[in-house]
Amino acid sequence: MNRDTAAGKFEQLKGKMKQSAGETVGNNKLANSGAADQVKGAAREAWGNTKDAAKAVSNDARARSQEHAHDVREKIVSTAQNAKDSVNEKAEQVKMKRTA
Repeated sequence: MNRDTAAGKFEQLKGKMKQSAGETVGNNKLANSGAADQVKGAAREAWGNTKDAAKAVSNDARARSQEHAHDVREKIVSTAQNAKDSVNEKAEQVKMKRTA
C-alpha cells in the first residue's frame, strides 16, 4: 500500500464522519462536504492502487527479463563447455593414435 492508497482510505473515512455529522445536525453543507471528501478519497485510493499495479507489472517484467538473460548466459556457457569437451576428446584421440 502506498501513500496515495492510505491517504485515500483516510479521506474516505473522514468524509463518512463529516457526512454523518452533517446529517445528524441537519447541516447540508457539512454533509455534502463529507460526500465530496469520500469521492476524492475513492479516486485517490484508486490512483494508489493503479500505481501499485503498475509497479508490480514492472517488477514482474524486470524479473522475467533477468531470468531470460540468465538462461541465455547458461546456454552460452553450456555450448562453450560442450565445444571444449569435444575438442579435448578429439585431442586425446589424436594423442592415443600417435602413441599406439
